[in-house]
Amino acid sequence: MISIRHLYSFFLQLLMLQLVVGLYFHIGETEKKCFIEEIPDETMVVGNYKVEIFDRSQNAFLPTGGGLGMHVEVKDPDEKVILSRTYASDGRYTFTSHTAGEHTICLHSNSSAWFGGGQLRVHLDIQVGEHANDYPQIATKDKLTELQLRVRQLLDQVEQITKEQNYQRYREERFRQTSESTNQRVLWWSIAQTLVLLVTGFWQMRHLKGFFEAKKLV
Repeated sequence: MISIRHLYSFFLQLLMLQLVVGLYFHIGETEKKCFIEEIPDETMVVGNYKVEIFDRSQNAFLPTGGGLGMHVEVKDPDEKVILSRTYASDGRYTFTSHTAGEHTICLHSNSSAWFGGGQLRVHLDIQVGEHANDYPQIATKDKLTELQLRVRQLLDQVEQITKEQNYQRYREERFRQTSESTNQRVLWWSIAQTLVLLVTGFWQMRHLKGFFEAKKLV
């Protein structure tokens, strides 16, 4: 029989998997790649990336060797730009969300001259919430013991879970409002259709009555 403790541990593992996203993608000279991340409010996000250039002579992707940069632009759910900056070919970007919802993260090369019509491969690792914290650095800076550091990590995890729960409640409330608004529109549309049918039927009856009277059939 599975205990509640095991279920809670499994839930935390699922949450950790959802809050860490690792992938790679290819981009062309003027191409821009955008990703949408659903992020709770007041949550720190760290993106680590590494760019490789396609070498035709070796038919393989190799490190760029510097010179090429990546421009990162982040927009919040209100389409407000909260980050727009050009970084090196390998690096990291950091931002903190102030509004819960879908954040758009876009990356593109700052120059097309470096790979002459070829392709770039970008390895991207996005960390959200407490996973974005550098705990060894925090332990060194604040002089924390191993136990204190573990407690700090647990507190950060609880805080992140609370933020996720609040965001899910916000999404449910927004979905409920959308559903109610849709149902109300459907109701008013049905009422309007009924009124149109009644008015049309009444007009047809009056028209037929006038026609029969004109023909002296009634």
